[in-house]
Amino acid sequence: MNKQILKMVPDSAGRSRWRGVALWALMGGLLVTAGCSSRQLNQPAPVEDRTRAGAEIKPLPGAENAGKPGYYTVRPGDTLYRIALEAGQAPRDVQAWNNLSNPNLIEVGQVLRVAPQIGTTGASGSAAVTTAPVTTPGVVARPLNPPAAGATTPLPGTGASPAAPVPAPAPEPSAGADEVSFVWPAQGTVVSGFDESKNKGVSIAGKVGDPVLAAADGRVVYAGAGLRGYGNLIILKHNNTYLTAYAHNQALLVREDQTVKQGQRIAEMGSSDSDRVKLHFEVRRQGKPVDPLAHLPKR
Repeated sequence: MNKQILKMVPDSAGRSRWRGVALWALMGGLLVTAGCSSRQLNQPAPVEDRTRAGAEIKPLPGAENAGKPGYYTVRPGDTLYRIALEAGQAPRDVQAWNNLSNPNLIEVGQVLRVAPQIGTTGASGSAAVTTAPVTTPGVVARPLNPPAAGATTPLPGTGASPAAPVPAPAPEPSAGADEVSFVWPAQGTVVSGFDESKNKGVSIAGKVGDPVLAAADGRVVYAGAGLRGYGNLIILKHNNTYLTAYAHNQALLVREDQTVKQGQRIAEMGSSDSDRVKLHFEVRRQGKPVDPLAHLPKR
């Protein structure tokens, strides 16, 4: 093939041009190959985007629930772990509520349930509890004590009836029923404070291997390194309102579903996915990050 082309373009300029095109084509192929390898080594968050050009348009799971309370629409870069943390839920619960056999296979535009259905129980044991008034048929309320002295009793035949006793109002639930008393998870100095848009917690300095403690009683709902930017991470669920997160650890000393006590050593401080040794500590109230210093004892 090369000889035939050279005969058709016998001048030296033509041959040089042909060789230049071939070299350019070869380099282009190498660049494409190198680009593919780079993408494989630096894959984004495990989200499949069906909206890309040329892809077959298919109905997205849960699309009928988009915008409804308790649901979340997956965006580029999301992972199940981050979605669960932002919703204040255990990752295993979100996986179970959406029947996901593989938590890494979620898609841009997919709609996930991020709150339990009424009366259901999640994989981590959390449940949405509903109460109904208990009624006993055939029971008539009567005052337990006789009328007080001086009380008037209606005369027979007058049609008047004594005023019905007024029941005492039911006590209102305490506003702080789900509030938690936290302790410091590490003994170091706070080196960066809370900023809802940039830093969703506080960073506490220390040395490699320093103890990381549970800030309150709770259950381990996540222990692993699946959440990019957090390194070796532990998430504790304290009740239906509060979660705490402990990031950048060197070693994790607890497992998922384990119950822990306040002050228990749950990890060793480290620098995983961080530029220095520190503990990144978050307090989340119903999934929303709040300033941990407002919930920790004053030093």
